[in-house]
Amino acid sequence: MTFLRMTASRPWLWAWIAAVAVFGITIAATAGASAAGLAQAAFTFAAFSVIVGLGQMFVITLGPGNIDLSIPATMTLAGTVSLKLMDGQEAMILPGILVALGIGACVGVLNYTLIRALRIPPIIATLALSFIVQSTAIWTNRGLRVKPPESLASFSTGTLWGVPNVAIVAGLLTIAAWVLLERSGHGRRISAIGQSLPAARRAGIPVEGVRLATYVLCATLAGLCGFLLSCFSGGAALNMGAEFLLVSIAVVVIGGSSVAGGNSNVPGIWGAALFLFLVVSMLNTYGFGAGPRLILTGFIIIAVILAASARGRTAA
Repeated sequence: MTFLRMTASRPWLWAWIAAVAVFGITIAATAGASAAGLAQAAFTFAAFSVIVGLGQMFVITLGPGNIDLSIPATMTLAGTVSLKLMDGQEAMILPGILVALGIGACVGVLNYTLIRALRIPPIIATLALSFIVQSTAIWTNRGLRVKPPESLASFSTGTLWGVPNVAIVAGLLTIAAWVLLERSGHGRRISAIGQSLPAARRAGIPVEGVRLATYVLCATLAGLCGFLLSCFSGGAALNMGAEFLLVSIAVVVIGGSSVAGGNSNVPGIWGAALFLFLVVSMLNTYGFGAGPRLILTGFIIIAVILAASARGRTAA
């Protein structure tokens, strides 16, 4: 009963429990020989999922129907343009970062402009804009793969006291996201809108301003993730953001946030991101092919979500 009460009050624990379990199963196959390497790889690749997941979480918290499907295209355009601008020059690092963030912010504004002006569902507006943004990235890239400045490449692939630098960046952003949601007026407004839009309007909350700022924040984080990922990968690729469309949503759902909005769980983003990476690593370790691996990954994710749902029904 104590465990059930604990998980009822901390739904994000399910994601962490699943991640630890999968980590243990994977290490068992190698008798612990690859524990340190697997942990470092998990935190490295999970960091990118965390960054985009945080942005998606803010949008989903706004309530039913709110979602950003332009994240992959935003990542691609931000990474492509920023690397092309820097052209491997150390002196251009700051302008490159600012351009990546600026592209993200502009995409966020355009997303909400479509939603607000055309009165169409966010899922349609952001998907439509993603085609435009992705086409712009293709036109800008023209098949080129520009390398990042050496210091950025070293930073993005490096570690500090054994902790990946990209994980440190994602960790700082996670703390900032938690403070914003739990300790700021803006975060309380986001939750209030997600819990009841009519009530938020009656309470005098500037609903449209909050929604605009939230979509801008989500796209800006996507731009930053695209910048870091392109530096980590040694260049921007036109399909670099493709896998993050579903991942950005999955880490929010598995992490314990409500898809109905109004309730988010920041710590769960990390647990879910680590879990998703470790599931694939576990199945690779045990020799599963691509097809069975995808099928089993789906079943495992469903099992974790059902466990969390059962926890919610028990608490109720």
